[in-house]
Amino acid sequence: MTLALRIIERLDTIAAADWDALRPDDNPFLSHAFLAGLERYGCLRAEWGWQAQHLGLFEDARLLAVAPLYLKFNSHGEFVFDHAWAQALQRAGGDYYPKLLCAVPYSPVVGPRLLAGADAHADARRAALLAGLRELMQSARVSSTHLLFLDTADLAACARDDAHWLARSDVQFHWSNRDWHTFEDFLAALKHKKRKNIRAERAQVAASGLHIEWRAGASLEASEWRAVHALYLETFDAHGNHAALSADFFAHLGATLPGQVWLALARSGDDIVAMALFLASSSTLYGRYWGSQVPLPGLHFELCYYQGIEHCLRAGLQRFEPGAQGEHKLARGFLPTLTHSRHAIAHAGLRHAVAHHLEAEQAQVQAWRGQLLTHSPYAQ
Repeated sequence: MTLALRIIERLDTIAAADWDALRPDDNPFLSHAFLAGLERYGCLRAEWGWQAQHLGLFEDARLLAVAPLYLKFNSHGEFVFDHAWAQALQRAGGDYYPKLLCAVPYSPVVGPRLLAGADAHADARRAALLAGLRELMQSARVSSTHLLFLDTADLAACARDDAHWLARSDVQFHWSNRDWHTFEDFLAALKHKKRKNIRAERAQVAASGLHIEWRAGASLEASEWRAVHALYLETFDAHGNHAALSADFFAHLGATLPGQVWLALARSGDDIVAMALFLASSSTLYGRYWGSQVPLPGLHFELCYYQGIEHCLRAGLQRFEPGAQGEHKLARGFLPTLTHSRHAIAHAGLRHAVAHHLEAEQAQVQAWRGQLLTHSPYAQ
């Protein structure tokens, strides 16, 4: 029996069943289908700053644990912003890029990053992966290693390896089901003004003449996927953002993750004029992409939030993560929730400066979250 850490440069070289068996739950973003699909359908490219370097722990030829890992040549598509760190190291005469990123590309969603199964040896495998990440940072001579949007098991693993990892937190807005069964139950828990505003927004969409439907991704035809992707492209372009996901990748998700890909669609006649795309686990709905050709007030909230909440209530899902940022979500039932990342920095001077910065930043984040909670939309 020989244990060894090895780099996996293409996920297609690993059997999907072997990879997926290491996930502790059915989080779709850590599935082989999602991550391998990004590689296969042109969403990750060296010229865009991404090079797959997944770190696998093997027993001979058997995969025991793995971390989705990328060599990054910029900080795009990450949602934990370290541009100031890069500039500081550059001013000091060093190179911040490339760096190592353990994360799900383009996806600020909480979940496991150290995939080690769920048996009695899982913690030891996580520890081996963390040690391997630090060793790789040194041997590859990169500036830093970053683990983003960690779940509780990975945070505990980093805590046991605490001397090497700097802690960082931020705020997202998440919805949790408080034993509600219908949308009216949810509305009844809100303060009167918030409840009134949501009803007004939904009534405006209902009066628009648009037909709103909730669809499983597996049910969409090829022409519908093309329309959905075109809306995604238009919206990203309109905001000056880089639309990295291909039409083939969207269709791939619908085909390979049945029951986990959902869409809220708005139609004018037969034409899809707005959409919101979601992924789901057995406990959580994740809002990801939105696009619209219709400048209708309230349509974004209807498709991206209210349709998602209704689905959670129908399907018995406990959480809804609608994406990064957006204080406007607070008024619609989404409460400020801390997300967590961990960072190892090879350059001693930069590490010291970042550690000092993070102390102040953490206090600011906690204070901001506390202030937001004083404006909770709920009556109690």
